Amino acid sequence: MVDYHSERLDAVFQALADPTRRAMLRQLADGERKVGELAEPYAMTLAAASKHIKALERAGLVRREVRGRIHVCRLDAQPLHGGFEWLRHYERFWNQRLDDLEALLRAEDDADRPAPAAPTSTASTSTASTSAASTSAAPAEPPRPPRRKPRP
Repeated sequence: MVDYHSERLDAVFQALADPTRRAMLRQLADGERKVGELAEPYAMTLAAASKHIKALERAGLVRREVRGRIHVCRLDAQPLHGGFEWLRHYERFWNQRLDDLEALLRAEDDADRPAPAAPTSTASTSTASTSAASTSAAPAEPPRPPRRKPRP
């Protein structure tokens, strides 16, 4: 069971709320990166990039390792599972609501359709109407009034 009120879940959603951090996670999904590499696509200082990375670290989404003077980051996607489970609860809710709406709309469509004509039960009536229909032409549509040109 997912703890929906945990600080970790709050931190995950807070980290994912920022488009720069989401883009950094996309970069890290391809492999580990130096802080400078994560900052490079954006007009930001290393200090600003480090603040974004710290938010990702608080959420547990990034692991930072110091190799000499170089900070290397790698993705840890495990905390995303808690967010996924939280969202999945609402997915089930909305799927049920949408299924109910679909059933309601189908019922309205069925109610709006005209009922099919009941077949006649006697063979003589059926034969007479068939022979009459084959000898007579289809009724002509009523004549339409002539179209008038609009006045200038």
